[in-house]
Amino acid sequence: MTTDKCLAVKQQIVEAGVHMIRTGLVYGTGGNISARLPGMDHFYITPSGMAYESLKPEDIVGVDYDGHVVEGARRPSIEHMMHAAILRGRPDLGAVVHTHSTYATAVASARLPIPPFLETVIATTGGREIKVADFAPAGSRELAEIAVRTLGDDSAVLLANHGVIGLGRDLREAMAVCELVEKAAMAFLLSRIVGGPVLIPEQMVARQAEFFRAHYGQGRGQ
Repeated sequence: MTTDKCLAVKQQIVEAGVHMIRTGLVYGTGGNISARLPGMDHFYITPSGMAYESLKPEDIVGVDYDGHVVEGARRPSIEHMMHAAILRGRPDLGAVVHTHSTYATAVASARLPIPPFLETVIATTGGREIKVADFAPAGSRELAEIAVRTLGDDSAVLLANHGVIGLGRDLREAMAVCELVEKAAMAFLLSRIVGGPVLIPEQMVARQAEFFRAHYGQGRGQ
């Protein structure tokens, strides 16, 4: 892997962190971001407890899939074991974003899965609900195992009393998943105030999911 490509990934993480803080997906130094390139034997992740708007590429930490630091002088995010476990088991992924956005965290704290009640949710999840992973302490191996188990092949999961994990082939996609979960959580909570949401029938959910798979976007690798 060339130095230029690795530097580019680190710069993308820095820019994603600034986007995350400025759009309210996290507050303070909360949350974390990781990314990798195909063929890498490690991944890059944000450092622990540093303000996103002050980060430089050299602050980003390289971590292997056993959780060991292999590059950089900073301490990695306390959630690096969770990122390692997710990326180790999902070769289709290039990025993991963990946020503490307000509405999604509220839903996660109520232990409420988000059903496929919006077409945007169906398009993102393939018609599946966004599940809630059981609570475990931040930074623990237990949380990593629970997150992986609850995620399965999904692209998003709510962490009970904690926040959101969004996955993608790259950082742009993973961030978009987190933004979608936040908007869906907001609509879900607001609809409950007025007696809803009224769920889309399962047959129609399956039909829409198949339609999005076949026709939405430009296809993999395009």
